[in-house]
Amino acid sequence: MTREPGGTLLGERLRDLLLRTDGEVDANTEALLMFAARNEHLERVIRPALILGETVLCDRFTDASFAYQGGGRGISVERLRALEIWVQRGLQPDLTLYFDLPVATAKRRIADMKVPDRFEREDSGFFERVRSAYLERAREEPGRIIVIDAGESIANIQKNLEDRILKVC
Repeated sequence: MTREPGGTLLGERLRDLLLRTDGEVDANTEALLMFAARNEHLERVIRPALILGETVLCDRFTDASFAYQGGGRGISVERLRALEIWVQRGLQPDLTLYFDLPVATAKRRIADMKVPDRFEREDSGFFERVRSAYLERAREEPGRIIVIDAGESIANIQKNLEDRILKVC
C-alpha cells in the first residue's frame, strides 16, 4: 500500500511542498512536481514490487493528475499525456476506483475531518471541474475505472466494491 504524491522519501517531501505551500503555485510547476514524485515512486516502489509479483494498492495515481491538474488547473490533456508517456512508459493501473460524491457533500466531509490542505481550500468551481474530469476519464476507460457512489452508506459501498472488484478479478 502506498500513496501519491508520496510513497518515497523524496515523494513525501514533494507532497509536503504541494499540499502545505501557502499561496499560489503555477499550474505547470504543480503538474511537473506531481510527475516528478510519480517517477520516483514508480522507480523506487511500484516497479520493484511488480517485478516481485506483488500487488500494489495506491491512493491516487495519474488519473488524479488528469483531474486536478487537467480539469482543475486547466493543463491540456496533451501535455499531461506527454508526461504520462514519459514517466510511466506504458505502465497503467489494472483497476482504478473513483469514489464519486457531489462537491458540496465532499467539502462538508473534509471540513469535519481535518484542517484543509492547499487543494482542499480550493473553491467549488475547481472541484466541479475535477469531478467532471474524473467522470470523463471513467467514460473513456470504463473497463479500468469503476465509479463508486460515495454518497451511499458504508455497507452499500462495501457491497458495491465487492461486487465490482470480483467482476474484474
